[in-house]
Amino acid sequence: MGEMNLDTMSNEYFDVLKELGNIGAGNATTALSQMIQCKIDMAVPQVQLLEFKELGAAMGGEEVVMAGIYLAIDGDIKGSIMFLLEKKAAKHLVAKLMGMESAEDDLSEMELSALKEVGNIITGAYLNSLSSITNLTIFPSVPDLTVDMAGAILSVPAIEFAALGDRMLMIQTQFFDEMVLDGYFILIPDLDSYGRMLNALGISL
Repeated sequence: MGEMNLDTMSNEYFDVLKELGNIGAGNATTALSQMIQCKIDMAVPQVQLLEFKELGAAMGGEEVVMAGIYLAIDGDIKGSIMFLLEKKAAKHLVAKLMGMESAEDDLSEMELSALKEVGNIITGAYLNSLSSITNLTIFPSVPDLTVDMAGAILSVPAIEFAALGDRMLMIQTQFFDEMVLDGYFILIPDLDSYGRMLNALGISL
């Protein structure tokens, strides 16, 4: 396998990763719709290669308060995945799931628990589609939930980002029912895993 770096990725590689992002986000939307028993539509996901320092700005600013779900992944693909959602959107989803209105600004313990389950379902659907498409085995860890400013949440996997070069793959997915919800998937496989994914799809490096 040749040396691979996200900074020098060809358009062919990027197109394949975009397609993986589209399918994963579509399956996540279906799973979310089934979970809250409400029709949810999805705009075409925006897939971008960004420098790490640009991620916060791409999500509306590093000071925007977000809910972040973080899972480590192991198996044929190693690394981690994050799903971030603005706090207001997270509260909206949880209220839908629990069939109640959430008036308080802070999330209660019950709401946090429900939100962790929402994140688990969404990231699980994304990883399952990735596994099905590539025929690779993926074992996710128990999800970790953080509600904080985007900059603080993104500092958690900063070391993993740095190991991949200067740029990172971010998939922005816009869900909407009566409210627009911007969700952000950040897939952080190690470089060998990127190569394995592409080889599994018939692209030689």
